[in-house]
Amino acid sequence: MIDGSRIESMLAQIRAAQAHAAGAASAPVAPPASGAPAKPGFADALKASLDQVNNTEQAAGRAQERFALGDDKVSLSDVMISMQKSNIAFQATIQVRNRLVSAYQDIMNMPM
Repeated sequence: MIDGSRIESMLAQIRAAQAHAAGAASAPVAPPASGAPAKPGFADALKASLDQVNNTEQAAGRAQERFALGDDKVSLSDVMISMQKSNIAFQATIQVRNRLVSAYQDIMNMPM
């Protein structure tokens, strides 16, 4: 059974991730050392997002492996939660990809 402290801990983690994401979106981008002004690019944002999804999936895999090996520090609920986080992140990535492909196809089918 999951106790209240674990639920509160999970809510705190979700709120911290949400605050981190909101802060990262509004944080100014520092110019590079070469002196040329940096422009935050779509490719950079996409790569960072994919890296974050990949890290989430790897963390879920490690938690699952540790649980399977009998590590007492990893509970089944922790493994299931990390797997669900990974699944949600992956599904969101798939939806973004589908929207990008659809937008690309719409642009390519526009008459000139």
